[in-house]
Formats: sequence, structure tokens, C-alpha cells
Amino acid sequence: MDAALEKRQVQRAYELYAPVYDFIFDWIFAPGRAAAVRHLGLERTDSVLEVGIGTGLNLPLYPAACRLTGIDLSQEMLDKAVERVQTLAMPNVTLKVMDATALDFADNEFDKALATYTISAVPDPVAVLREMRRVVKPGGTLVVLNHFRSGRRLAGWLEDVVAPVCTRLGWKSNLAMTPLFEQVGLAPQLVVKVNMFNGWRLVKCVNRK
Repeated sequence: MDAALEKRQVQRAYELYAPVYDFIFDWIFAPGRAAAVRHLGLERTDSVLEVGIGTGLNLPLYPAACRLTGIDLSQEMLDKAVERVQTLAMPNVTLKVMDATALDFADNEFDKALATYTISAVPDPVAVLREMRRVVKPGGTLVVLNHFRSGRRLAGWLEDVVAPVCTRLGWKSNLAMTPLFEQVGLAPQLVVKVNMFNGWRLVKCVNRK
């Protein structure tokens, strides 16, 4: 499947998810999201990029005065994030529709970057992580929270089997963690298992340029 076609499928999937996304994904994945923002180690002056901000479920976890830029491929999802920003009265939040494989930001523009449950839902995870690394300053922090392919033989095989179906639903079930970060040139400083059954991994990296 070519990347352009997969990108359209992802857009369609998340347009359909938008009305029920919070109901499905809020409580199930809340522990991981809270841990991901906490591991950013935010300082008052930090500028933060959140890739795949969706409906803005992470917004209440940030300090109210945080200088945050959130991007997403889905306008429908961002419409809900805009409502959340207004409700929370967060004056320093900017939301933009943007393709994460070609970020419209300068090199070294942000202190920190976050992607929660996003990397397996994009057509080109390597390109997205490379772009995140490009726009984060040297020594800055990148936190990725995602489901990655299991290292256990049976579980990994099952994830491979269901991968074609999951791709049509808008995410990859068998994305391998170690090769992904190696290709991008990022060395995980911390890997923590989170959420139900420890089925998701929180990966923290320092941007060594």
C-alpha cells in the first residue's frame, strides 16, 4: 500500500473516530498520557510541540501557562481540541492542521516534543520521528508513548497477523520499537511499560545532535 493511500485511510479513520474518540480513549489510556507529560519534565519557559494532539485529551495535564503547539492531520479532531483550549483558558496554545512528516517549523524551534498514541497511526513513523528530532533543540527531550510490537514470539506473531486489518482502522499493530529509534538516531534514555497489561511503552530520549 503506498503512503499516500495509507494517509487518506488514516484521515478517514480519525474523522470517523472524532465524535467518540474521547469516550473510547480517555480512561483506558489516561495513565500513560499522564506519565508521558510528566516525563517531559516541563519548565515554565519551555516551548513544547505535541504531534498528533487529536481532541486535546492531554491539555489538562499541561501547566496552564505552557507554551504549547499542537498539530494533527484531522481538522475534525482539532475542532474538539480548540473547544478544550477555550474551556481550560490556556492562552499560549496554538493548534494547526499539519502533516507530521513535513513539519512547518524551523530547526531547533522547540525545547521538548511529545507524541502519545500517534507514531503507529502515521504512514511513515521514521519520517515523523526525524521531523520531531529536527525541530527539538540539542539536549531537548522527546517523549513517545505507543504500542510497539511485542518481543514475545506468540504475541509478536499475532500482531503481525492482524496488522493488515489494524492498518485499515488507522494504526499499525506490529511497529518494532528498536529499529525505529535506531533509524532516527535516537537512543532511548528511559523505557517504561504503562496502561492495562503493560501493553504500551513510554520512551524518553534526549536529542543528542
